Amino acid sequence: MKSTMNIMKITQCYHRFWKRIFMFLVLVWVVIFCATFYFEHEKPFDDDLEQTLAIALQYLDEVHRTNVELIEMRNDLVHKLRFDEKKINNKRKMVNGPSEEYEVLRRRVYSNTKEVWYYVSSTLRSLANEFEDLKPKVSDIKTMVDEHYRSLLRDVAKLADVDGFSQWRWKEFHSLSRLVEKRLRHTQNPPDCSKARKLLCNFFSANWCGYGCRVHHFVKCLFVAYATERTMIIDNPEHWKFTRGGWEKLFLPLSNTCTSNDGETFSLWPGNETTQVIKYILPTPDNVAKHLNPPYIPVVLPEDLAGRINVLHGDPAVWWLGQFLKYIFRPQPSTTIAFNEFAKRVNFQNPIVGLHIRRTDKLINEASLHKLEEYMYHVEEYYKLKELDGVYDTKRIYLATDDPTLFDEARLKYPEYDIIGDPEISKTGTVLKRELDGSIMNINIEIYFLAHCDYLVCTFSSNVCRLAYEIMNSLQPDASAKFTSLDDTFYFSGQVHRLNVALISHKSEGPEEMDLEVGDEIEVAGNHWDGYSKGKNLRTKKTNLYPTFKVTRKIEVLPFASYPNITINTEI
Repeated sequence: MKSTMNIMKITQCYHRFWKRIFMFLVLVWVVIFCATFYFEHEKPFDDDLEQTLAIALQYLDEVHRTNVELIEMRNDLVHKLRFDEKKINNKRKMVNGPSEEYEVLRRRVYSNTKEVWYYVSSTLRSLANEFEDLKPKVSDIKTMVDEHYRSLLRDVAKLADVDGFSQWRWKEFHSLSRLVEKRLRHTQNPPDCSKARKLLCNFFSANWCGYGCRVHHFVKCLFVAYATERTMIIDNPEHWKFTRGGWEKLFLPLSNTCTSNDGETFSLWPGNETTQVIKYILPTPDNVAKHLNPPYIPVVLPEDLAGRINVLHGDPAVWWLGQFLKYIFRPQPSTTIAFNEFAKRVNFQNPIVGLHIRRTDKLINEASLHKLEEYMYHVEEYYKLKELDGVYDTKRIYLATDDPTLFDEARLKYPEYDIIGDPEISKTGTVLKRELDGSIMNINIEIYFLAHCDYLVCTFSSNVCRLAYEIMNSLQPDASAKFTSLDDTFYFSGQVHRLNVALISHKSEGPEEMDLEVGDEIEVAGNHWDGYSKGKNLRTKKTNLYPTFKVTRKIEVLPFASYPNITINTEI
């Protein structure tokens, strides 16, 4: 309506403008006529002509001023009209949000930029190693390639800041996050516990499974409870070893109304919908058959929310996981105090890069040793990207590790960095001490602060590293690109598989590569960070390498409980 009124005002101004021009032309004609008459007749008319000419010039000056005012008014109205149209477009973007195709393509350009860099960097390293005399030239090329890469990566990342959808992303994030939390509160707090359908989560022993591992099993049970609309209850809390006081010593209880495992009918998983109490026994290393896992565990998404999450987030399964972890990690007041005291003691502040370096028992049979320099290379890249924006903040690291000697090593080798953390906490992360109450609190402190960093460098072979990354993605619309893993790609322990689907065909160039046809599904085994990934082609049944940029992640969905009566007001 406002835009229509502005258009009418502009139209009226133009009418007035051309009316003035017409009057001005008539006046000019009169002046010319009078001047001609003046030269053709005698002097007696001189005084009248001079007076008429003076009046005409005065009127001409008035017309000129009016014309200037009209032009200024027109320009002002045009500016206001454009401003109103921009506000309308922004409001439309706020309401409707970006298309799924746009968001997926934007993120694909970002990830493919990184894959090109992985490939070129790996190829240049191979050349330098193969031809000694080429090393200086290769080093110069690598330096230039790195500069191009950082510039391009920065430009692509900034698209999300300038495309007009930033406000929508935060609104949609809060709306979806509140919806999931409201559903969890609903199913975990039934009005009558004696009649509620329940899922008993049973864990044999914690001896084979560290704290991060146990938390991931814990959240696995909550997924099953949500998907089947049952109240999750810990069946044997003594086996979980979250502290002597149990989970509720550190975090709020899962339920305020229902903790009893009583019921009229019982069965082991999967039971059926009419069974009131179902016991779900978690697999152990000696009994990890995939058929024992319910179909609802990550990386599968609920059918009713998958589309919205895929628009919002670059790795929907991570976002989905993060929402459940946010629910179970609601801190008790005493835990919040401990977090705040630690932040004050070490002067934790942003911007900051989180480094999680796992050593000790992790290196025995689960992961390879990665030197400090390998982690710091990616930290340097993060701060170089910030410097492209003219930001020269203090280069700061939050170091979380089970090897306290790394603090001295980091400060000696990288004196330009502010190294934040507590070596004393590192001493409690060893195998012999990590089950003590103080150690459990310390590992929660490390997870909490790693998740609140701006960027994360770690190894995804570690449950703690993945926990921090998952929680990080529960705190903002999309942190799926704010990490570097030195070994594994992201996965969830116990997942059935993680699939890629081919977007571009590929003809193998050797026995180590696989052929790809558009639409082929590949069960992912890992990314080699050299432009290639490894996996099993489900069509050919062959396990080989394939170019990572020729595939995309497949989003798998199932019909979970949809909670039609649980809604969120999404008004702006």
